[in-house]
Amino acid sequence: MIGSGVARAVAQFATVSALTLLLGACSSVNLPSLSSNPGPAPEPEAAPEMRATIRSDEIVGRWGLASYQNPADRARTEKMARDQCRQPYVIGAGQTGGVVMHLADQATPQELRLKGSPSGKNYIGPPGPAGTEQDREIVSFDGRVMITRFVDKDAAVRYGNMVYVRCAPRA
Repeated sequence: MIGSGVARAVAQFATVSALTLLLGACSSVNLPSLSSNPGPAPEPEAAPEMRATIRSDEIVGRWGLASYQNPADRARTEKMARDQCRQPYVIGAGQTGGVVMHLADQATPQELRLKGSPSGKNYIGPPGPAGTEQDREIVSFDGRVMITRFVDKDAAVRYGNMVYVRCAPRA
């Protein structure tokens, strides 16, 4: 014969088990009238690409290239970039209106876009919104000297501020 104490313990265990199963099932059912959490917010639509204030044809050409980390080194780095015109970095014209350049850590150049942003900054990067990890920001541009910096923090540390100095046309 089973004692009343054992029967009561088995009944309590069965009740706790049944309640646990019911509560577990409730958390997996999403009833709108009972749920205090709304569903995930819809993804915002990607903003259309803004036109940059710099045209791609303004940066196509032959450039001396050097880089610096410390802003105090900018003038010296511009001279070093000018000296690199013996072996220039060539920014080509893309087939669809962009420019042909390298992305960070990529051996093969590809067509990139010049993109504007609501804040007025200009970027060079693959098609899509401005200021993404693969983009580089155009820090300054006066037609003869262009300074860019990669948006990706790791690439920015490795490459520094890239100084492009336009090479004189060949005589």
